[in-house]
Amino acid sequence: MAEPMNIDPRSLGKVAVLLGGTSAEREVSLMSGAGVLQALQSQGVDAHAFDPAERDLHELKEQGFARCFIALHGRHGEDGCVQGALEMMGLPFTGSGVMASAIAMDKVMTKRVWLAEGLPTPRHVWLAPDQQDVAAIAAMPAQLGLPLIIKPPREGSSIGVTKVTAAADLPAAVAESLRFDPDVLGEEFIQGEEITCPVLGEGASARALPVIRIVPPEAGYDYQNKYFTDDVRYLCPSGLPEAEEREIQRIVLAAYRSLGCRGWGRADLMIRASDRQPFLLEMNTSPGMTGHSLVPMSARAAGISYEQLCLRLLAAARTDSARPQMA
Repeated sequence: MAEPMNIDPRSLGKVAVLLGGTSAEREVSLMSGAGVLQALQSQGVDAHAFDPAERDLHELKEQGFARCFIALHGRHGEDGCVQGALEMMGLPFTGSGVMASAIAMDKVMTKRVWLAEGLPTPRHVWLAPDQQDVAAIAAMPAQLGLPLIIKPPREGSSIGVTKVTAAADLPAAVAESLRFDPDVLGEEFIQGEEITCPVLGEGASARALPVIRIVPPEAGYDYQNKYFTDDVRYLCPSGLPEAEEREIQRIVLAAYRSLGCRGWGRADLMIRASDRQPFLLEMNTSPGMTGHSLVPMSARAAGISYEQLCLRLLAAARTDSARPQMA
């Protein structure tokens, strides 16, 4: 899939790599941003670290930055907030625009779009702050079965997520979710294999990268195992039957396009063991770029190095109001 690139790093101007931020995923974002910064500088890009938690965004214009690589994760970095600020300043940025970022960050809104498009996603129950009484929480197993998943709808990296196997554990799981979000999302548990599939590009030209199969340790695929241990096995090539991988890529592209994503993204899915049906869990519009991250792994399998990936994404940076740029 790799295509020759003809990108003059000097033409990209002074570049801010936005990293850190104020979300619960700050630590991961700092790691992602450090990797991106090093990669861009190695390619001759005039790139500089910029942490919105420590500096005001208006400094981007004052200090002559020409475009931004968003390596922020979670709230205020992946949810349309920083995208809106950059849009107002007329600074091109990597990844999806305001609307797609905001929708994709909210798992409930994402599910509504996917269900309207006929795309497969696990059954769910959404509890707004005024719907979280004892009876509503106790009713979840009847609606979703057991085990079930409780998660904050606007967080990532498995933060605040609990697998509930007994109804008696529901109140504690809800309390854990409420630490991160005023809403609660209950989701049907899909027994099977966890996979992920990145996408590069926009609209009809968007292309799915190779699928990665995730084989977690017995403790599960939690925040710690995602970023700070080597206990998880990542299989790319996935080892899935070719027809099954193609179908997953088709579904992921449809999910990506339905949300209006651009630049890049990564969909997380489960394959139900009983019938091999894939189910979409979420769409990440600012995926991780750490040493444990999956988009670089998949891109590498497609013949795209980490450095080429960063340069390609940066060259495609734009605002919502700008025409798509050809890299």
